[in-house]
Amino acid sequence: MSSGQPSDSKEPRASPLREEEDEEESDEDRCSSRPSSPQAGRGGAGTQGSSRLEADGRTGSGGRGSSACDSLFSWICRRTVRRGPFVDPARDHFRTMTRLYSSMSPATDSVNLSTQTHGAVFNLEYSPDGSVLTVACEQTEVLLFDPVSSRHIKTLVDAHEDCVNNIRFLDNRLFATCSDDTTIALWDLRNLNSKVCTLHGHASWVKNIEYDTHTRLLVTSGFDGNVITWDTNRFTEDGCPHKKFFHTRYLMRMRLTPDCSKMLISTSSGYLLILHDLDLTQSLEVGSYRILRARRAPLSTAGSSAGSRSGGSRHTNDSKTHPHREGLSPRNSLEVLTPEIPGERDRGNCITSLQLHPKGWATLLRCSSNMDDQEWTCVYEFQEGAPPRPPVSPRCSLRLTHYIEEANVGRGYIKELCFSPDGRLICSPYGYGVRLLAFDEHCAELTDCMPVRTALLREIRSIYSHSDVVLTSKFSPTHCQFASGCLSGRVALYQPHF
Repeated sequence: MSSGQPSDSKEPRASPLREEEDEEESDEDRCSSRPSSPQAGRGGAGTQGSSRLEADGRTGSGGRGSSACDSLFSWICRRTVRRGPFVDPARDHFRTMTRLYSSMSPATDSVNLSTQTHGAVFNLEYSPDGSVLTVACEQTEVLLFDPVSSRHIKTLVDAHEDCVNNIRFLDNRLFATCSDDTTIALWDLRNLNSKVCTLHGHASWVKNIEYDTHTRLLVTSGFDGNVITWDTNRFTEDGCPHKKFFHTRYLMRMRLTPDCSKMLISTSSGYLLILHDLDLTQSLEVGSYRILRARRAPLSTAGSSAGSRSGGSRHTNDSKTHPHREGLSPRNSLEVLTPEIPGERDRGNCITSLQLHPKGWATLLRCSSNMDDQEWTCVYEFQEGAPPRPPVSPRCSLRLTHYIEEANVGRGYIKELCFSPDGRLICSPYGYGVRLLAFDEHCAELTDCMPVRTALLREIRSIYSHSDVVLTSKFSPTHCQFASGCLSGRVALYQPHF
């Protein structure tokens, strides 16, 4: 995986860890005259943290540089989880994470991928333990790499008969792929010479895959408008039992919240559907929901109405409009939203990309105008316990908290963005590169910097490392690393550079 150097490359600077150790030593000196202060032990914590860092400095497959990076990242994560009396997250963690991610640069040992066989990169996915990076390609192929050493592991040449759109790991060894050939395939990392099984059920292009870890149901959606569940508890070489769970027109993307309590569905007509109190075992009547024809409500001025606080107009579904829900439990209750989009007062929009905060606090949308001349990245906070509503109506709505306008490059292609594992950063494809975006200049948690009014996302770093339009990006779940893929088929890995 190869890429050029970023256009905004900076001079190497000292490690933030070294700077923090020096500052912690200074804190210890200042606190030595006040032994009764609760802050007196902070310097000792810094020494202990350094000792732990040295203990973790083992040599890995990525060489000396990658092992140091992994140790630093692990040390930061442990200090965040610990949050004891000797740790000050506001002083220590926020500043370190900002410096760490703002120093991200393309890895120098990336591998150059030929564009003659696999075509554009549509999706990137890491295994849960971060040991494997999978690449979904335009020309029927799936590539597998070791993200630490950038070593090529395997190419699944005929993974599908058409474009591979999405990859989802069920665990550290089993993963699923979906394609424009209308099928889903299951693979096992221990034997990549053949598929575990092929799943048939969609009538059009299959665009994304989710997995409910509680019920072990695989959930897929496609341009046929269907959301289908697959019982992986009973799969065989011939497939596994499946059923249509939901149907809507103009379906683009479908996601499950981390706790699998909600399903979000975005549409090309600008609607966002939320199924609350999700029960995937209780199939809904396909086609029983009426066609969405409600007009978009005009944007209200900031803070002047309840509409702006709720993030747009809301169309709730009662038993009169949906007879099949009459007398049933409120499980799988449906809420239909037209999210507020900056600049779209008189025009519709298309929600092309949909992601969820890793802690389930917010949803991340990539929206484009129907005229395809503007594009935005928007963050919407889930609002629990809003004003009282009828028993059958949903229990939350969305509020637009942050947004930023994107470079409207590569029109017609979907750009997949992502959250970092801790939810503090957003990696967004931006023209021929990517941007790292945060909720504030300190890379703080969303809940710690919630604006009263809609605010702009802060740009932490822009990296231009491709020669074509970037279509997808993904953070590693375990390492301080992320990857991006572009239209010409090149993939770049990014790591901190000190």
